[in-house]
Amino acid sequence: MNNREHPIQPKYVSQWDGVIQAKCPRCRIGKVFSGPAYGLKMQKMNLNCPHCNLKYEREPGYFYVAMFVSYAMSVAEMITIAVAAYIIGLPLNFEHLWYYLSIIFAVVILLAPFNYRYSRMVLLYWLTPGLNYDPPKS
Repeated sequence: MNNREHPIQPKYVSQWDGVIQAKCPRCRIGKVFSGPAYGLKMQKMNLNCPHCNLKYEREPGYFYVAMFVSYAMSVAEMITIAVAAYIIGLPLNFEHLWYYLSIIFAVVILLAPFNYRYSRMVLLYWLTPGLNYDPPKS
C-alpha cells in the first residue's frame, strides 16, 4: 500500500486540547501564539492561522473583550488563593491583611501571562459566534 491509496488521517484534536495547546479554533492545527506562555520574550499572537489562514482578530478591537475574560479569571484566582490561604491556616484578621494581599497579588502577577493567553483562547473558542471547527479534508 502506498500513501495515495490510504492517506494518513490528521489526528483529531478535542476542543479542550485545542484551547490548552493554543491551536486555531477552525482547523486546530495552526498555533495561535508564536512563542511559549512563559519565557523571556513577550508573547506574540499570530495575525492569521499558519495552516488555514483564519484571521484571528474578527473585527477592529475584537480582543478588547478578552480583557473582561481576563478580569474574570483574575477575580476567580484571587478568591481561590484567599480561600486556600485561610484553609491552610492564615488567620482572617486585620493584622494578617498584608499577608493575604501580598500572596494574592504575587500569584495574580505570576499568572498574568497565563491569563493573557487563555482569555484570548476562551474568547476565540467559546465566545465568538460563527467560528466553528472545520476539520481538514483528506
